Amino acid sequence: MRITHVGHACLLVETSGARVLVDPGTFTHGFEELTGLDAVLVTHAHPDHYDAERMPQLLEANDGARLIAEPEVSVELKRAGLDAVALHPGESTSVGDLAVSAVGGLHATIHEDVPRIGNVGLLLAEEGGPTLFHPGDSYESTPAGVDVLAVPLSAPWAAIRETVTFLRAVAPRAAFPIHDATLSPVGRGLYLRVLGSLGPEGTQLSDLAEAGATSFD
Repeated sequence: MRITHVGHACLLVETSGARVLVDPGTFTHGFEELTGLDAVLVTHAHPDHYDAERMPQLLEANDGARLIAEPEVSVELKRAGLDAVALHPGESTSVGDLAVSAVGGLHATIHEDVPRIGNVGLLLAEEGGPTLFHPGDSYESTPAGVDVLAVPLSAPWAAIRETVTFLRAVAPRAAFPIHDATLSPVGRGLYLRVLGSLGPEGTQLSDLAEAGATSFD
């Protein structure tokens, strides 16, 4: 499995039989230029994970790519004339040699006065290879069997103690930060040092920002 951190929460995941883009949102630049995609996955409706304006351009450049989204997002996409398939919590589908499963169901609490929306964490399991977990905007689901974890680093709904607890609960072999566009370089470095020092024993924390495609076995 090769993973490229395109930006913020957006990942390009490539295997021998699939090429999938996760959460192409407004904080990420250049994803609309990608081609050869088999599927586009969306965890929830917030614009930093789902850019409604650039989505048609992305799909036009990737004719035949499946659009798979959290149920609330799928409704929005269908209203916009896009053929989206809803992936409900507990459901699974396949994209090439990738099994895609949805967990969770709700976005993390931002504030008591802000209504919670839908959110699905996505497990992407390569046949004969590792399992990647992209949680979207939630730390609530900590599924077993995760080899590679995309860790949301900073958000209005997150505190670093919760991030550390989440990383320890999942305890993957490898982890890397996402959801980092709101941080300055200095702040980002601080968050990474904290995770590196407090993360679980046996977890290799890497930084994929500007690293290009990185392989995980």
